[in-house]
Amino acid sequence: MYRKLTIILLLSLVMLMSCQGGDNRSPLEVRLFNVDKDAVGTATFKEQADKVSVQIKVEGLEPGFHGVHIHEYAKCEGPDFESAGNHFNPEGQEHGLMHPDGPHLGDMPNLEVSADGTADVEFELQGVTLMDGDKSLLREDGTSIIIHSGQDDGVSQPSGNSGERLVCGVISLEQANDEEKPTDPTQTNKKEEEE
Repeated sequence: MYRKLTIILLLSLVMLMSCQGGDNRSPLEVRLFNVDKDAVGTATFKEQADKVSVQIKVEGLEPGFHGVHIHEYAKCEGPDFESAGNHFNPEGQEHGLMHPDGPHLGDMPNLEVSADGTADVEFELQGVTLMDGDKSLLREDGTSIIIHSGQDDGVSQPSGNSGERLVCGVISLEQANDEEKPTDPTQTNKKEEEE
């Protein structure tokens, strides 16, 4: 009886410690910056079964549709964010949600920005994880999220003819364990309007 109870307690303790470890991977909030290094929003990544959900809150963009993708490196160096590399594509697929030989694991639907320049949407990245493995957004040094100037046509190589890279955010374990959580600039603006 005591032995069973001891084993159950030890297993419970191990599970609790693994959940409260230093790697708080989910949810993971990422700051989004424009090419002028201004904070323009956040992307929140949450681990789900066989996918990761991504909630994007952003402001200051041109109204309309914008391509948004996960890129292979955790670098957001200006002025063009080319340091982020190509799309996250560990399976070697073609680009595009509508391509018969696609998509990249980092491909997402277009982000629709409203007339006031803001967007608050949630997407799903199928087949990726925030945990360990080749398909982890946090593998090696991490990855990045990029918002482009134009709409992703869903088939053109290598990035859907989606134009310049306007906004970038680093997705990394360092970001995950950062004590100072990113602020949501859209909330600050709403508070100022109310006053």
